[in-house]
Amino acid sequence: MSKLPSVNSEELRARYPAVFNRPMASRAAVPAIIVAALALFIFGLNELEFSPARMLSGLKQLGWIVMMMIPPNPGSSLPAYLAAMGETLSIALLGTTLAAVFALPVSLLAARNIIPSPWLRFPVRRFLDSIRGVDTLIWALVWINVVGLGPFAGVLAIAVSDFGAFGKLFSEAIEGADKKQVEGIRASGGSALHEIRFGLLPQVLPVIAGQVLYFIESNTRSATIIGIVGAGGIGLQLAEQIRVLEWQKVSFLILMILVAVAAIDLISSRLRFAIIGRRAVV
Repeated sequence: MSKLPSVNSEELRARYPAVFNRPMASRAAVPAIIVAALALFIFGLNELEFSPARMLSGLKQLGWIVMMMIPPNPGSSLPAYLAAMGETLSIALLGTTLAAVFALPVSLLAARNIIPSPWLRFPVRRFLDSIRGVDTLIWALVWINVVGLGPFAGVLAIAVSDFGAFGKLFSEAIEGADKKQVEGIRASGGSALHEIRFGLLPQVLPVIAGQVLYFIESNTRSATIIGIVGAGGIGLQLAEQIRVLEWQKVSFLILMILVAVAAIDLISSRLRFAIIGRRAVV
């Protein structure tokens, strides 16, 4: 068995002084960050009035509520619940579609390889950031006060909220596109519109379609939440049953939401594979 070569520590110290002779401030940085994070965590628990006794009491109450939820029973309200579930799915689908349609042209203005000038690109990006920074629930409250209660407010809330998110995601997908196809169209005499239409969009559309399908699934849950504040759908039914303590109906509505989300996830996965194709596992 061959012996390992001897290590000259002095030579290593001379060769890598930054590793062996780190300043005290650099060595103390990581422990200081850990201590600061721990102190912040303890401070947060104290400020939020964290209490193990209250948690145990709450868990007992939660267990009692779960027992009252069994078995799930819609009673005579099943047709109304099915109609509300369809309304929620319609809100998610229509809101996401509107957001994607309006965000695609705006995302071109936010992409670096389409708009090289930062002075033109900067306001578009900040506009998208400002819209994306407001949560869907807040947009729902705004639109409820603008257009009134109902599913229309929910559609607008999801459309506006996803518009900012799609604008950012689409622009990043466009910036990551391969330049060779664009350069080939430019070399063959194509215009700037031809470069976008035949060079960029065929590359990014499968990515964009996958993102839209994922958001449809996610917005099914968002449409449920905004329904609680009056934007229609299954969330409104859920809030009403919780308010009157009909726990068996509440559990049935929760099961409906879970089944709907699982079904949409399965369908969207199949559609994504149909668009981008299945990749062989090596």
